Formats: sequence, structure tokens, C-alpha cells
Amino acid sequence: MLEIRKLRAGYGAINVLWDVDLSFAEKQLTTIVGPNGAGKSTLLKTIMGLVPPSQGEITLRGQSLAQYRTWDMAEQGVVLVPEGRLVFRDMSVEENLIMGAFPKQKRGAMTRNIERAYELFPRLKERRKQLAGSLSGGEAQMVAMARGMMAEPRVLLIDEPSLGLAPVIVQEIFNILRKLKNEGVTIVLVEQNTHMALSVAERVYMMRSGRVVMDKPAAEVDVTKLHDLYFALEG
Repeated sequence: MLEIRKLRAGYGAINVLWDVDLSFAEKQLTTIVGPNGAGKSTLLKTIMGLVPPSQGEITLRGQSLAQYRTWDMAEQGVVLVPEGRLVFRDMSVEENLIMGAFPKQKRGAMTRNIERAYELFPRLKERRKQLAGSLSGGEAQMVAMARGMMAEPRVLLIDEPSLGLAPVIVQEIFNILRKLKNEGVTIVLVEQNTHMALSVAERVYMMRSGRVVMDKPAAEVDVTKLHDLYFALEG
């Protein structure tokens, strides 16, 4: 569904991604793991057009995404839930969700999608009028994910959803990821919690130093070898 071929990208004279090849299957959850500085977040930003590629191609169902600007990506069905729970702090939970219904063709379904968000995240319904800036970290992550779902994405990119959250909240977030996957949402998950990532994924890529160093079905991944690769103990 989403294909990346020979991708290079970076920041000015500093190249971060080196000839990256990735394939994300439709209606599956693919996870990308790896240490800090591996290029995982840069990869998601490049898909979204926030970082321009210097080489390579990104296609969605065979169509190049190079012609689209970042603010056009939601209309193409690609949505990013960024690292750091970037909510609109001075807006209510519900106003944050409304902001997610940005694509024109999705605005008519806004009320229905808000109710769907509250079904997935019951805690947000209780806090629908509360300012997002007053929420806990876990609640803010739920707002960010629910806001991303408001555009009814074909591909949902999620960057480090468990970062800094208590274990019980991490479990809740991953239960929601399972529900979304079961509903047929194509999910690309960047995550450093390898055990949780493997528990929900069909396929696993590991990145290190801007390169893909492992590509396997999740069911075939040996966690010990994965961690050896993670810490560069194995080539």
C-alpha cells in the first residue's frame, strides 16, 4: 500500500536516511524500532513532506506523494500523530478533535467521527469540555490519536505513543491500537518499547544509523537477537 524505495533525506548538509526501502501492507500494523538517532522520526516526517527527500520515491497505492504538500496529506489519507503529544493546549478536547476533521470531504462526518472517538477513548468523552493543556500525559496522547482518526486515514503514522507514560496507560494505548488495526486501519508505528510493539505488529523493521538492518514478520522475531541488533551487538 505505502512503498518507500531508495529514500535519502536529512537536514541541510546532514543526511539521516540512507537508501531506505520499506513496504507497509494495507490493514496491517507495521512497527519500526531502533535506538535514538536511528532516523525513525525523520522517516515519518519525510513521508509527510516535512523533510524533503534528496533521493528516492514514496508511493501510496502506486501514486507518488512527491507532488503533495504536508497540509494536503490528510486529504490523501495519510495522517501523522507526532511524538510529544502535540495538542492545542488552549482548546478543549472536543475542539482538538474538530481540528482533526480538516479534509473537506470528511467534515460532513465530523459528528459521527467524534462519537466514534469517544467510543474508542471513553475518558475523552468525560473531559470533552476540558482544556487539552490541563490533561495528563496519557489523556493528551489519547487526544492526539483521536484527532488523527477524525480524518478517517487510510494510513496512520504514530510516533512514540508510549513515551513517558505509566505502564497502565501504555497498555491502554496499545489496546486501542489493536482495536484500530482490527477495524482495518493501516498503521505505521514507531516505538521504542519493543515488547509492546511486537505484541501488536504483523511486520517489524529495525533501523540503525539511518538504515534498515532488519525486516521480518513479527512472529519470527527473536527478542534477544532484536535487542542485540538494537544495541549494535550483532551486525
